[in-house]
Amino acid sequence: MIGEEVDPAELQAAVQATHGGRATLREVVWVHETFQGEPVWEGSVHVFDLQGHPSADMAYAWSSPIEGSERRKFYAVLHIPPVDSPEAAVRAAIVADHSSS
Repeated sequence: MIGEEVDPAELQAAVQATHGGRATLREVVWVHETFQGEPVWEGSVHVFDLQGHPSADMAYAWSSPIEGSERRKFYAVLHIPPVDSPEAAVRAAIVADHSSS
């Protein structure tokens, strides 16, 4: 699944709505995640500085298309160990999505 670009303001809003605090864009990182040698996701992950959150000072956000729909799923993952990078955030979201299906 390839992540398509969305307006950074939408990702900022997703972080703030999901976790509270005030998110400010720090950088955008390209992530290419594979599993057993096969690509499972690639796209831009937006890294936000997060002010006003009790346990995290950063968050990662991106979106992916919802299969069979025009809609997108927004992800907002806090920078809390073991999530310590954009790649780790994507991996955690993939595991969470897989566990809930």
